[in-house]
Amino acid sequence: CIAFFFFFFFFFFLLLFLCLSTVSMFLNTLTPKFYVALTGTSSLISGLILIFEWWYFRKYGTSFIEQVSVSHLRPLLGGVDSSSPSNSNTSNGEADSNRQSVSECKVWRNPLNLFRGAEYNRYTWVTGREPLTYYDMNLSAQDHQTFFTCDSDHLRPADAIMQKAWRERNPQARISAAHEALELEDCATAYILLAEEEATTIMEAERLFKQALKAGEGCYRRSQQLQHHGTQYEAQHRRDTNVLVYIKRRLAMCSRKLGRTREAVKMMRDLMKEFPLLSMFNIHENLLESLLELQNYADVQAVLAKYDDISLPKSATICYTAALLKARAVSDKFSPEAASRRGLSTAEMNAVEAIHRAVEFNPHVPKYLLEMKSLILPPEHILKRGDSEAIAYAFFHLQHWKRVEGALNLLHCTWEGMFHEVSVYPKKELPFFILFTAGLCSFTAMLALLTYQFPELMGVFAKAFLSTLFAPLNFIMEKVESILPSSLWHQLTRI
Repeated sequence: CIAFFFFFFFFFFLLLFLCLSTVSMFLNTLTPKFYVALTGTSSLISGLILIFEWWYFRKYGTSFIEQVSVSHLRPLLGGVDSSSPSNSNTSNGEADSNRQSVSECKVWRNPLNLFRGAEYNRYTWVTGREPLTYYDMNLSAQDHQTFFTCDSDHLRPADAIMQKAWRERNPQARISAAHEALELEDCATAYILLAEEEATTIMEAERLFKQALKAGEGCYRRSQQLQHHGTQYEAQHRRDTNVLVYIKRRLAMCSRKLGRTREAVKMMRDLMKEFPLLSMFNIHENLLESLLELQNYADVQAVLAKYDDISLPKSATICYTAALLKARAVSDKFSPEAASRRGLSTAEMNAVEAIHRAVEFNPHVPKYLLEMKSLILPPEHILKRGDSEAIAYAFFHLQHWKRVEGALNLLHCTWEGMFHEVSVYPKKELPFFILFTAGLCSFTAMLALLTYQFPELMGVFAKAFLSTLFAPLNFIMEKVESILPSSLWHQLTRI
């Protein structure tokens, strides 16, 4: 084995030496025009790659080469996706993957979205216009199908009807299907649809949600007992959990809208304690708004301390509520003239920095809070850090800013001293491959220019560089030639 390995190693170096000899002979025959063409072509190709990489980064926020490497090459090389749940702890793994997918999502369901029948439809009755766009309603239909349906719905007739109802575009067809499902049995999702779309008052919607809660709790208890009997029962339990959380959250919102704010706060706290991993509904944002209505600022600070974390996805509610609490400590005595004379105190500096962070996260909010832009009804879905999120936040939180004396004045002074253009916070760093291709393109373009201007000199430099690069291999091969007999070396070269 040792002899075979030695022979293989020697044969490999022999082939390498012959290849180098051939390459050196080939390079000696090349003209300067070839080097100009080579460097020019390399510069053109790297420039095209740079342009494509830059366009892809501006459009999708990531590097194309890096994405292909991570998505396709990494699995082939044996890489493991860190976000995939482990078999040893499935529940924790699913929670981590859900949290990661949520944090990467840009379009979110509005946690404080209005009721279609009791609130959005009032606008239609008065103006004859639709308050929601088709795109927004289509996203809601997708959410309903995701949360309220599962693959085993065909086993229960009422659920099978509701599965079709959530896909209907016509509101009247959806409502008729919900009534048809209720004729067969008490169906929680049918009550949800009627409470959302048919009820014309909040009190009527609350009554229907209470009926939905009774039916939903029964389904949840049954599926909880069978969830470990197979994937089908596990999917049913996941669907029943989503239905139950949705019902309880909407009941709490009904209590809040009907003036029973303390009752709403208790319901939200109980819901967050019972289902702590379901962060996709953002129940803490409903809780923050209710606590601000009660002017219970200590509890608001406690909730912010839990959810204003760097590992959790931010929102305008989190950022601007934190800024409001900091502003509340100094806003009643704040004066721009006095601050310019004596400078900002520590508390004022903290408030200004908090407002800076909030404005950097979503720069659209101040114009709505300062009533420089008119408010409209908030959509059912919001784009994080976009104008729709600003509308949704200001629609529900403007009253809380007005209640704190001087808060809007401090916001106005701080915002005027910042910037009015849309921020790009957090600033995206250019991916490595964009910098690499930019450097490669510039370097090859410079080589092409120098080779074109000084062909003979650049040819000398190229040959000197290659000879220096291959000098160690040439030295090794010379030593091998001196050690081996000339006849043996001649026979091997012939082979």
